[in-house]
Amino acid sequence: MFGAAKPVESKDVELNSLQNDGISDLKWSPTGDFLAVASWNNEVRLWEVGQGGQNQGKASFSHEGPALCVDWSKDGTKVFTGGADKAGRQYDVQTGTPSQIAAHDAPIKCIKTIEVNGQPMVATGGWDKTVKYWDLRTPNAVASVQLPERVYTMDVSGPLMVIGTAERHVCIINLASPTTIFKSVQSPLRTQTRAIATFPDGAGYALGSIEGRVAIQYIEDSKSSQNFSFKCHRKEVKTTTYGKSTTDVYAVNDIAFHPLGSCATAGADGVVNVWDLNSRTRLKTWADLGGEISAIDFSHTGQYLAYACSYSWSRGHGGNVPTHPNRVMIHTCLEEEVRRRPKK
Repeated sequence: MFGAAKPVESKDVELNSLQNDGISDLKWSPTGDFLAVASWNNEVRLWEVGQGGQNQGKASFSHEGPALCVDWSKDGTKVFTGGADKAGRQYDVQTGTPSQIAAHDAPIKCIKTIEVNGQPMVATGGWDKTVKYWDLRTPNAVASVQLPERVYTMDVSGPLMVIGTAERHVCIINLASPTTIFKSVQSPLRTQTRAIATFPDGAGYALGSIEGRVAIQYIEDSKSSQNFSFKCHRKEVKTTTYGKSTTDVYAVNDIAFHPLGSCATAGADGVVNVWDLNSRTRLKTWADLGGEISAIDFSHTGQYLAYACSYSWSRGHGGNVPTHPNRVMIHTCLEEEVRRRPKK
């Protein structure tokens, strides 16, 4: 479906003094070139990124178990994280003070900054099959939503919040009515949901599965004719038997939208692709990056792409061998790599 793009030689810059364990999540500040990185070693670290990707570590704090997710406040003054210790935490960038702001009955897999009726809040999604809302002025959750299964992935654009759970459930919430599930559907893909990213305009979302596929889905039924899916993060392997070949299929670990509207996917095949979903064209490929790509994110201006080369648990506990790399790379984006092409 998508045109091919050749891999290019990477001149990307590696983050200094990274954590010594797998990278679970990373997120750029919405107001500056600061990057927060969460790790399985319980730590969350912050870097300031300068011209050409040069970087300097600025701060760190810890959970009591693996840190699984990270997000920023809209003004960039606070970092929010969730972890396997069942706690949601806040780090005040200005004062250097960490504190606990949320709790679940199971690990917190997703955390997002939201706005409900003009009030900034934090939403957390856990393996206890709930999403909870936290007003930081009060110590307890102000509301919660019971979900059909454990939360695996979650994203927000404006009033749209989309949650992917175990057993391929997708729950859509309009944050104007945050305690009500606006729409509940099954993933159009046949295997487990791994990543969801909402469109910047809130009209729909991209959903990635463990089977090397991405589905593009619109919220309104009137636009369902524009829904489609495509294969990605697959490798053809030639065999010696009768000259035939087989295809290795890899998980889509993360999805991120660029401010110009293109979309990047990160795969357990060690590849990052950038897609123009309008013209259904692959704009850019980084291949052979040395290991699985566990997380990606574009900076707020779109100047930088951060990607984590780290084991993503796509092959379970047995696949976690000491030779897996742990590094985060900063790529300076060129316009032709991320700008969507006119429709033909």
